[in-house]
Amino acid sequence: MKRVLLCVLFVAQSLGCSPSAWAHAFLDHATPAVGSTVRSSPPEVKLWFTQELEPAFSSVRVEDAGGKQVDGNDAKVDAGDATLLEVSLPKLEPGRYRVRWRVLSVDTHVTEGDFTFDVAR
Repeated sequence: MKRVLLCVLFVAQSLGCSPSAWAHAFLDHATPAVGSTVRSSPPEVKLWFTQELEPAFSSVRVEDAGGKQVDGNDAKVDAGDATLLEVSLPKLEPGRYRVRWRVLSVDTHVTEGDFTFDVAR
């Protein structure tokens, strides 16, 4: 019984000491900011995550109000900062745009989400 209790305590302590083992790459912040209104068309969308990303399995897409892709179709994880996913934008007309992302973190967990930003008239 003592041995079982020690094993249980060891496992509990091990799990408690490694919360990052269950972590996911969540969106930390973005430019343009989530739900923001910008005065002019931004040159790109940048997304920073809470963990490093696997470049081959991480993507971002920017769509207009009709769901049409409007970004430069050149999404990439930054070579100097593996938590940064970015995509270029052409000059955007005033209106609402949706950013959709799906990423795989280095711990092999997939997360996805979306948000909007507006370009002012």
